Amino acid sequence: MVLRELDYLALEAAQNEKILNGFIEKHETVILNTASKVTGHYITKSDDEWSIALSAFVQAVKDYDLKKGSFLKFAKLVVKRRLIDYIRQQVKYQQEISVNPVVFDSDFDEDENRHIQFAVTQRSMESQKQESLSIEIHTVNEVFKDFGFTFYDLIKCSPKAAKTKSACGKVIAYCIEDPVAANVLKITKLLPVKILEKNTNTPRKIIERHRKYIIAAVVILSGEYPGLAEYLRNIREERRQ
Repeated sequence: MVLRELDYLALEAAQNEKILNGFIEKHETVILNTASKVTGHYITKSDDEWSIALSAFVQAVKDYDLKKGSFLKFAKLVVKRRLIDYIRQQVKYQQEISVNPVVFDSDFDEDENRHIQFAVTQRSMESQKQESLSIEIHTVNEVFKDFGFTFYDLIKCSPKAAKTKSACGKVIAYCIEDPVAANVLKITKLLPVKILEKNTNTPRKIIERHRKYIIAAVVILSGEYPGLAEYLRNIREERRQ
């Protein structure tokens, strides 16, 4: 009943500016939370994403009718689509980066292969798959910033030796599957080194040296980044063992 009342209030807001202003104010938290989920990072009213999300919410009010079901579900969908369009537009104006497995799998001669670390032209992003991958990079990069690094730092800190990669894989798998370790990372933005060292028998030195790589892999494999996750197939295999 409450949801239906909200739906009818949305219809009234579309016809009355005063009601609309109050309706928007009441749902500011919903708008901000939706924007944060779509972009993958905390959004405030000072961010461009807030303005875009707000505009989309107002448009949702104007376009809404009862046949569309729950207003809130409809509004969140409109906001999500608008923000995704915004992200795509931003990507077009930035130097496009096509992920090479080298970012996560650094078993290569660094000098000889430096030129293939990144493809730097817009043309390399023509396919739909690459466009989706670019959006994933943009989104996950915002998450990485909360941990004090960026996506592009990974090329320098990814493990090279097979033995080290295997050790990191065990740490990553444990951090994803253990609720305590996962919560510590999520809340403190720090790796629970002692917990990981004890439960995976991995030397502290390896964990600390490859901290960024481990965190990045945990974030990607725990989130909705299917394209990037493909470059971490070896870790998925580690989790199955």
